[in-house]
Amino acid sequence: MADQELNWQGAFARWDRELFDAVARRHWPGADRVLPRLGRAANHGVLWGGAAAAISVFGSARARKAALSGAASLALASATVNTLGKWSVRRRRPLLAGVPAVRQLRTQPQTTSFPSGHSASAFAFAAGLALRSPGWGAVVAPVAASVAFSRVYTGVHYPSDVLAGAALGVTAGLVVNRLVRDAEEARVVPGDERRATAAPALPDGAGLTVVVNTGSGTANDAGLGALRERLPKAELIECEGPDLARTLASAASRATVLGICGGDGTVNAAATAALRAGVPLAVFPGGTLNHFALDLGLASTEDTCRALAAGEAVHVGVGRFTPAPGEGEPGYFLNTFSIGAYPELLRHRLRWAPRIGGGPAALLAAWRVMRAEHPVRLTLAGRPRSVWLLFAGNGTYHGTGPTPRRRDGLGEGLLDVRLVHGGGRPAPRLLAAAFTGPLSRSPVHAATRLRSLRVGDIPPGTPLAYDGEYAQAPTSFVLDSLPESLVVYRPEH
Repeated sequence: MADQELNWQGAFARWDRELFDAVARRHWPGADRVLPRLGRAANHGVLWGGAAAAISVFGSARARKAALSGAASLALASATVNTLGKWSVRRRRPLLAGVPAVRQLRTQPQTTSFPSGHSASAFAFAAGLALRSPGWGAVVAPVAASVAFSRVYTGVHYPSDVLAGAALGVTAGLVVNRLVRDAEEARVVPGDERRATAAPALPDGAGLTVVVNTGSGTANDAGLGALRERLPKAELIECEGPDLARTLASAASRATVLGICGGDGTVNAAATAALRAGVPLAVFPGGTLNHFALDLGLASTEDTCRALAAGEAVHVGVGRFTPAPGEGEPGYFLNTFSIGAYPELLRHRLRWAPRIGGGPAALLAAWRVMRAEHPVRLTLAGRPRSVWLLFAGNGTYHGTGPTPRRRDGLGEGLLDVRLVHGGGRPAPRLLAAAFTGPLSRSPVHAATRLRSLRVGDIPPGTPLAYDGEYAQAPTSFVLDSLPESLVVYRPEH
């Protein structure tokens, strides 16, 4: 038995060395300049940290969560390699005989060879990213594979070192993804919004009209079967695209309660219709992220059905932007409003995504925005300003940086306003602001809470974004908060 094990180990070692030598002998056009540099860029996780920061600043909310998951996966994989892997299997580095000198690193690693830490970090980041955002994962995966291959190409690892590191990295990504999912499920905790005592109870759904946006992320899988079973007399209307706003306005004008199933942009349109008609709103989470529903404490269709049957609802605040006379009607936002880098990125992404796909479009859009030469010049509260980003949240958000993540309550009636000042280049400014603490002031970033803010002298053609939707900004408007202006169903317990 021992002899068989020794024979197997010897055969494996020979195969490992033969494959290493085959890579060393093979000429790879262009690789001598690219792969060693790529491997050096990944030293100490710098390449992946930069990628995570860029995605966090310019990506969607889902992409930011994915970047954080990738960074956490990398940290777990790196800690495992350095505390267990390198010291449990003390394998010598490959001999460099046969590896062309042009490929060899200037400074050779001094640690043991098994497993490859670079491969573990690369695949951990890619796996953590892909499990939360497949599009971004597809963009990063080829880079991760190239970093892993560069370790064999430059002669610092055997192929088995790289394979073991990659497997460890993917495992770290799976572990972190499971922990994140558990944490998200625990996040759905109702806030302290004031109870709405006049909301009618609809035990069988009579008087409820639910508009289902069939184009939303998970609307078709949002538990509509449970809604039909629990509220059999409710009217369901399926709709998508340009007819959505008109359908919502019509439904709100005749319903006792307006229901909506879709993502944050769809819920925004329904909230606008409900505000104008003066009717309560029932939200059935059916989007990809469902920020408003989660911050309110609604995790599923069942939660909303239970609240409707019991007549349990709360008052929530709504953000509003009111253009100057003659420039359009007021707009509303339940989550966030912004001018500057993020709307520009959204504009480029929406234009390119149909042609090249969401992930590559987001990457190209981020590159385009990072290269911007001019910030937006406007007037804030009567003072001329130059900003790379103006962010306003409906309620106080937790988290650092210019675009924070989560709220504990939706009833306070305050705007969480954050600025990234103009000057310099956008990339360093936005990245620095991403690590700035909340409600702070610095030469880069400022944050405060306000009830209203007047914004003027906006250059024509400047884009704005609200709740993930894109539009052209008017030349001036007033941002303010409407405290407790919307009644939304939510169970008390």
